[in-house]
Amino acid sequence: MNSRNLIAGATVLLAAGALPWVASEFLQSLALACLMYIALATSWSMFCGATRYLSLATSAFFGVGAYTSAVLLGVPPWPLVVASGALVAAVIAVVMGAAVLHLRGTYFAVLTFGMTELIRHAITYVEKQVSGTVGRVLTVVPEGATVYLTLLLIAALSIGAALWVKKSRFGLALAGIGADEQRAQTLGVDTRRVKIAGFALSALFAGAVGAAMAVRWTYIEPSAVFNPFIGFQTVLIALIGGAASIGGPIAAAIVFSLLAETLRLQLPYGYMLVLGLLLVLCVMYLPNGLASLWQRKPQGGQA
Repeated sequence: MNSRNLIAGATVLLAAGALPWVASEFLQSLALACLMYIALATSWSMFCGATRYLSLATSAFFGVGAYTSAVLLGVPPWPLVVASGALVAAVIAVVMGAAVLHLRGTYFAVLTFGMTELIRHAITYVEKQVSGTVGRVLTVVPEGATVYLTLLLIAALSIGAALWVKKSRFGLALAGIGADEQRAQTLGVDTRRVKIAGFALSALFAGAVGAAMAVRWTYIEPSAVFNPFIGFQTVLIALIGGAASIGGPIAAAIVFSLLAETLRLQLPYGYMLVLGLLLVLCVMYLPNGLASLWQRKPQGGQA
């Protein structure tokens, strides 16, 4: 069974990798949106799904990665630009996590959102003082196929990391924190370090996605790359798909990326209505997300 999954995954990866040479620009753009939210939702679920912490800092890590890319673009090689965006986001996550991960629930969610806004305003202030303008024009950008393959690799690594975390002792520690943090402490888990490491690992992928996607815009500014909608949509996709699973956020990211492109032009507010309606329905009838539909075991059978 494991070998079948590996072969199926490799086949999907190869097919997706060939897309830039066989598909139109519209389909490539659609695939980029799918890959972006697959990576963001999977990495968010990697930490938040296990620990049950509701982080609203995804747009902060995405934006930091995007600005790092904008600053370094054209100086070091492209892989190093993306890696730098990921690393800077992870470092900020360590600092942010050390400050707020002792809180839970609404307090943690509100503070992560507040710190996202703080970072956005700080970058806006620095840009005005240093460069005299709010945004940056990107003149030297890699080819579209390079950006697509980079994002495909980030999404694949995000899924691979989520699978590793789920089966590792580190993932077991995260799940223990989500179930009962005090009990996990009594069992010898260094909950503070585990939470900060998990938060930073999640931010690493969000920063990499931001660094790769920054070049899709010819001009970036804080209000665009620190857009709260990116973070909110990531959370909603993960919750609707099933934050405790891996396949759920992936499926939900694909479905809602397709819905976004279909509805935004024909019915601008239809996409958010559908997203909100599905969230309400999931909370009411599928608290574990859409993933619970295929994870349910048959009632009959073995005693």
